[in-house]
Amino acid sequence: MVQTPLLIGFIVMSLASLAIYAKGAHHGPLRGHTLLHAAVPFIAATAYLAMYLGLGNLIKPDGTVTYVARYMDWTFTTPLLLAGVVSSAFLGARERDGQAGFVASIVTLDVVMIVTGLIASLAPYGTVKWVFFVWSCAAFAGVLYLMWKPLAALAAQHAPIGSAYRRNIGFLSLLWLIYPVVFAVGPEGLGLVSDALTVWVFLLLDVLAKVVYAFTSEGNLRSALVNRGA
Repeated sequence: MVQTPLLIGFIVMSLASLAIYAKGAHHGPLRGHTLLHAAVPFIAATAYLAMYLGLGNLIKPDGTVTYVARYMDWTFTTPLLLAGVVSSAFLGARERDGQAGFVASIVTLDVVMIVTGLIASLAPYGTVKWVFFVWSCAAFAGVLYLMWKPLAALAAQHAPIGSAYRRNIGFLSLLWLIYPVVFAVGPEGLGLVSDALTVWVFLLLDVLAKVVYAFTSEGNLRSALVNRGA
């Protein structure tokens, strides 16, 4: 029964968005960062409501379901999370030029990753599906490279910020690496696990990546700014 986790997702994401917005209402150097993260579960709540109501749930000829609203959610929420990653890296950078370029490049790779993942889901089982799955993973590799190499180097220009940045992207990267694995073994891929189990796992990952990450990343950065004397 997939309705239960979808309804839980809507409720949890709605309440989380309100909680993060309330936290971001206070003035401070991370106010914008927190408000950015508050939008993420709000978008996710909208997607979970749509999936719960059956809107955009495409049943393919083989009987499996593609939840289009899930991919729409990721198309908006992951760029917001990455924009937060870029802005946090520049908190430690001595120079401020180039932030827009990093946002544009990493978001472009991210959107390609999501769109090709959707194509892989919609494609019939066979070579085409796995070609687009691999291409999606290649775009994801580009996202990880930017996070862990040039952006990490910028953040490391100030040790406390660099440390907080690495903790944040370590947590986020670990979670994001699980998503393609779930896709591959789930009904959209090899079909080794049920649709219901896949929905539950995606719900857990979404809560960790969009709610828990919002609070932990803000806490790590706040501590780093205190150490910097901000």
